[in-house]
Parts: sequence; C-alpha cells; structure tokens
Amino acid sequence: MVGLELVVLLGVAVLVSSVLGRRLRIAPPLLLLASGVLLGFIPSLRDIHLPGEVVLLLFLPALLYWESLTTSLREIRANLRGIVLMSTGLVVATAGAVAATAHALGMPWGPAWVLGAAVAPTDATAVGVFARSLPRRPTTVLRAESLINDGTALVIYGVAVGVTMGDVELTALTISGLLALAYGGGVLAGIVTAWLAIQVRRRLDDRMLENVVSVLTPFSAFLLAELVHASGVLAVVVCGLILSQAGPRLVRADTRQQSQAFWSLSTFLLNGSLFVLVGLELQSAVRGVTAGDLIDALIAVGLVTAVVVAVRFAFLFSTTYLIRLIDRRPQQRLRRVSNRSRVVSGLAGFRGAVSLAAALAIPAVDEQGLPFPQRNLIIFIVSGVIVVTLVVQGLLLRRVVTWARLPRDTSVDEEREFAERSATEEALAAIPEVASGLGIDSEVVDRLRGEYEEHLRVLQARGDDVDDEQALRQDEQYTALRLALLGRKRATIVRLRDERRIDDTVLRQVQSKLDIEEVRLSRRDLDE
Repeated sequence: MVGLELVVLLGVAVLVSSVLGRRLRIAPPLLLLASGVLLGFIPSLRDIHLPGEVVLLLFLPALLYWESLTTSLREIRANLRGIVLMSTGLVVATAGAVAATAHALGMPWGPAWVLGAAVAPTDATAVGVFARSLPRRPTTVLRAESLINDGTALVIYGVAVGVTMGDVELTALTISGLLALAYGGGVLAGIVTAWLAIQVRRRLDDRMLENVVSVLTPFSAFLLAELVHASGVLAVVVCGLILSQAGPRLVRADTRQQSQAFWSLSTFLLNGSLFVLVGLELQSAVRGVTAGDLIDALIAVGLVTAVVVAVRFAFLFSTTYLIRLIDRRPQQRLRRVSNRSRVVSGLAGFRGAVSLAAALAIPAVDEQGLPFPQRNLIIFIVSGVIVVTLVVQGLLLRRVVTWARLPRDTSVDEEREFAERSATEEALAAIPEVASGLGIDSEVVDRLRGEYEEHLRVLQARGDDVDDEQALRQDEQYTALRLALLGRKRATIVRLRDERRIDDTVLRQVQSKLDIEEVRLSRRDLDE
C-alpha cells in the first residue's frame, strides 16, 4: 500500500503546491520541495528512496524530449558558440573547482571529482520553470545549455566513479575517447532514432498508434545510446530537435492535438513529482549523516554552492570579454548583451534531476565489497546544493530580473502576427485556383472569401497597417456570441442525453466537435 499512498500524496502535493504557487506568486518548485521535506516526516515514507536509475531512465528521457521539442532550433544555431562553451567548458571548470574545494575539506580526489561532476550540470526543467519571464534569447540559451551539459557531466562522473573503484585508468586518451564516444554516439543514436520514428509514423494512419510511437521515441533513443555506452541525454535531445523540424510536415492536426495534451500533462506531473521526491530525498540524506558530522556537512554545502555560483559568474564574464577581444565582426557586436542580463543568466544556473540521479547512482560498494568512500556525504552535499540553488536563486531571480531592466521581447508576437497575416493572404489569393480544382460552387467560394477577408482585416487592425477599431470590436463581439451559442448547443445535447433521446456515444462525438471550436475561439480571444 505504500506505493499507492506515495502516488496519491505526490499527486496531492503537485496539485496543492501549483495552486498555492499561483495564488501566492511563488515559484511552484519551491513549494514542491517543501512538500517533499514535510512528507519525509511521515514514518511510512522514511524508507522510500529514489533510485538514480529511475530518474535517468524514466523521468529524464520524457522531460528532456519535451524540452527539446519545444525549444527553438533557430535560436540554438544563432547562439551555438555560447551554448557549446557553457555545456562543455563551464561543466569541466565547475567540476574541477568543486573537486578542489571538496579535497581541501578532506575528501579524497576520486569522490571529490564524483561530487564535482554531480553538481556541475544545470537542470533543464528547473530552468524552464524559473526562466519563463526572460526574453527569448537568454531563455533559449539557458535551456539548450541545460539540455546538452548533462552529457559532459555524466562522462566526467563515469570516469570519476571508475577511477575511485579502480575500474578505469585515468589518462588523457581515456577521457578523450569517452567524450568522443558520448557525444558522437549520442548524436548518431538520436539521428537514427529520429529517422526510424519518421519512417514508422509515415506508415501509420491512426492517431493513437502514432502517439504510442511518440511515447516510445525518447526511451528508444536513450536505450540505443546506452547500448553503445554513449550519452543517452544527447541522443534524446538530438532526436527531439530533429522531430521538432519534421513534425509540422509529418503529423496530422488531430494527432498533434492529442500528443501535445499528453506530453503537457505527463511532463507537468513528472516534473512536479520529481521536485517533491528531491525534497523527500533530502530528509533521507540528512539522516544518512551522523550528528557529529552534520555541521561540517552543512559547511560543505555552503562552500560548494558558493563555488558553483562563483565559477558560473566568472566563466560567463571571462568568456564574454575574451570573445569580444577575438571576434570583432559587426554581427558579433549586434549580439552583445548587457552585464545586467549576464547576471540574470548567472543566477539561473539551477541544479536538479541529473545531479540527484548521479548522486543516488553512486555504487554502495566497490569491486572488493568495500563501501564507496563518503557516499552518504556526497548525497547530502548534492541534495543540499540542489535545494539551496532552487530556493535562494529562485527567490532572488524575479527581483534580479526587475533590477536588470531587460528590454521587453516582442519578437515572438511580431513574428506570430507576420505568420498569421502571410498565411491568410496567401490562402486568400489561392481560393480561386483551389476552388476551381475542387469544383466548388461560387456561393461557397464567396462565403469563404468573405470570412478570410474579415479575418485579414482583424489581423491588420491588430498590427501597424490599419487602425480599425470597429473591426476589432466586431471580432470580439463575434467571438463572444459564438462562445455563448456553443454553451447553448452543449446544454442542448446534454439535455437530449438526459432525456435518453441520444446515446452517451453520440453526446461525446458532438461534444468533441464543440470543444474543438470552443478551444479555438478561446485561444483567439486570449491572443487578442
């Protein structure tokens, strides 16, 4: 029954924390962490531990896949140099600095590097939640960094664990080979999985089966990469980015609508549950450290967190001015951002799922049956760093964003208006040719042309071309009237069902069409 209790408690914690977060204007991850800590006081939950393999093999592929599907590939290409530097150089620098700090505190070099590798990568889901208020460019860079840097960190982590257990010989050739295999194999696994997914989906004509393929895709990419000892994280990200480009041409509207609903809900629940489990694991980590060592462990958490943040800020500023010194091209100057914006990016380096998974995946014993050195202390420090970065930086980020006075990013709205207007204009111009090819009656053509012309006037009124308040007002009235009439339609079919004049199956079929129309009108009303 503990499993069922945990599922219910996780769901309640996610629901309550999300509702309170919106009402109190507190980032939900902070309340989710607090919920996990409180759940840790329940005696029946104290023995529950989150295996690192569950995070890596269940949570991570799904979360990373959805993040990569909803990330702008165009912005990644435009900021590729900075993303690569942050996801490789910064990870190595952070791991090394943390390892040196831990060694100075008395930890052997092997476990110290394990600790450094565990806390080096940022968390994609946390960044996605906390950085929503940022302009598109910094948000994309932060998300892309957190999607890719996991691969670098996990390679360092694997080498450090292997060296500590005596399984791996530490040489430059070994590390270079592992990095090449992780990145090259991960990219290739992602490409192969994406190609297979596209071929399978082209041959299916059932939205349910197509979405089964969608669910299997990230786990297949991760598995394929793991089979060749490559980066499963990178495989999922590459696969998701490829499918984000192929999807609009490949996936039908009804399939896409169902898929988006599924992934939005499932990743929301997985993400929320993961934050609760991090808080729950913190309780276990505290109990794993003896009372005499608790003060030293807390000091270590503070020092490691300070090092992680300091290295990130130092790297951001030093590489920026180094690039400016080397690259003086005019287009490079146009892409410069203010130091205040750089402070915001430095503060957005949250730690989360991958760090926790790496810490929990540390072997309990080595090949000789001896305990892994200071495993409990590493888990405690990693858990503490995750909590401190999420809580302290999460609370500070909103104030720092206000202080930074970042320019309002209207590019997305402008591009959306341009896309809608262009699509409507070209469709309007194509009506005679398409109608002639389909043999459509002239009355139907005139009716559709009138609807398109009215829609185009509304789009122009929203933009800068035409100041037509009457068109906007009439469109708002039209939307309100349509929504009110849809409510009457829905009430009618429910009454007919209650009177047993139609079956529940018929009700669901008609209701589905009404729901689609209502969602379309509601979204249009919100956009305005």
